[in-house]
Amino acid sequence: PGRCPVPCECLEAAKTVKCVSRNLTAVPPDLPPYVRNLFITGNRLARLPAGAFPAQRLPDLSALNLSGNHLRDVEAGALEALLALRQLDLSGNPLVSLSPQVFGDGGSPLEELALRGALRDHGVLLSLATMLQSGVLRNLSRLDLADNGLLMLPAGMFTALPSLRQLDLSSNSLVGLRNVSFQGLGQLQSLNLSNNSLGVLRNGTLAQFRGLPALRHIGLGRNTWVCDCAIEDLVTWLKETDQVDNKEALTCAYPDKMLGKALLKINGSDLNCSVPVDLPSQLQTSYVFLGIVLALIGAIFLLVLYLNRKGIKKWMHNIRDACRDHMEGYHYRYEINADPRLTNLSSNSDV
Repeated sequence: PGRCPVPCECLEAAKTVKCVSRNLTAVPPDLPPYVRNLFITGNRLARLPAGAFPAQRLPDLSALNLSGNHLRDVEAGALEALLALRQLDLSGNPLVSLSPQVFGDGGSPLEELALRGALRDHGVLLSLATMLQSGVLRNLSRLDLADNGLLMLPAGMFTALPSLRQLDLSSNSLVGLRNVSFQGLGQLQSLNLSNNSLGVLRNGTLAQFRGLPALRHIGLGRNTWVCDCAIEDLVTWLKETDQVDNKEALTCAYPDKMLGKALLKINGSDLNCSVPVDLPSQLQTSYVFLGIVLALIGAIFLLVLYLNRKGIKKWMHNIRDACRDHMEGYHYRYEINADPRLTNLSSNSDV
């Protein structure tokens, strides 16, 4: 203890140890206890087991860089003993398993987490969402999820991160943010959504942006904005907000007639909004109107019945009397046919 591991480079004055591109397959067990900044990058660790970093040997470790190590499995409790850890970089690892209990159950002081290019597996994304939602990283202030090919994000993924200030979702394939909630991120200052596949931002998302008091930098560049009637709300918001960086450079990608047109220069005459685009809403309106018409017809019918109640009552009495007379005639004929004496009498008399 106190010596520098053979495959590593140690800078005691800077409290830094670098084990870079040394083909390591495991974390060196004899790291010096003074280390605060540890770089183990470009190796072949493959797996990070529980207790990989003993707490008694690394009491001051605050920055850990494990990027580009071909890591596939990060097991429960792997980083639990690092009670001083503030920065963690797992970028560039082909993760297939990330335990939600990697920091244990007691919480972590971690402030910065980088997972750039490490969430290609959907199961790992769900595990990360579970970890974030558990509240174990409530001190997290910076989260980098860029360059992961993400199409959608799990619902409520960021709701337990009250200290988050910077969120990087750039260079993914996000097509929408309908199920993404930014509620509770009152400290969020920067949100990078550039270089995705966003076609429009709906009113619900725009309302969330307006409700974040600290949010001052939103990156929306290099997205495939679809400039039809659905983009009107986004254009209106862009013209009134100062949250979006370089908003003058945002341009339409579709349709062809709008290709390259700046979003800030779009007006109502540029969009063909004569045909309703929200069919379910139109159908709902039609059903409501039909219900009102039927209710009105029913009310008029009941009113007519009420005003003519005496005539209707007399008419029903007349029908009742006519039916009674008719039934009495049938009854009289039945009695004659059933009695032979009356039958003979009726056939021999002129009556």
